[in-house]
Amino acid sequence: MEELRIKEVCPTSTLELIKRNYLLLDVREEKEFNQFSFDVPRVLHIPMSELALRINEIPKSEKVIVASLNGERSLQVVHLLRDYGFDNLLNMKKGLSKWIQKGYPIRGETTIEEKSCCRGESKCK
Repeated sequence: MEELRIKEVCPTSTLELIKRNYLLLDVREEKEFNQFSFDVPRVLHIPMSELALRINEIPKSEKVIVASLNGERSLQVVHLLRDYGFDNLLNMKKGLSKWIQKGYPIRGETTIEEKSCCRGESKCK
C-alpha cells in the first residue's frame, strides 16, 4: 500500500479553515492546555496521552486540523488517527508557538518567546 503524504497547513491557513467550520484538535497535555490555548470556536482538547481512550470523541465525518505546541506531536497523532480510519486530517505546522507569534487569538498567558520559534533568527517564516 502506498504511503499517504500528510497534508500540513500553517497557522494562517488554519485560522481561515476554522472560519469554514473545521474542527481544531489540540493534543497538548492538560497542564499545557490550562496555561494557554487557542481562542477559537470548535476546539476539541484531547491530550496525546489520552488519545487511545478518547478516540471516539473525534468525529470521523468532520474535517479536523490537529495541533500541538510546535507541530511534532500533532504530526504523530495524524499518523495514528489515519491508522484508525480517519481521512479528513490536516497537521498544523509549527503549532501553537507559531500561532502565538503571528498574534492570533489565545486564552491565558503565554511564556513563549519569539526566538524559541525562530531559533534567534530575525526573520521568521
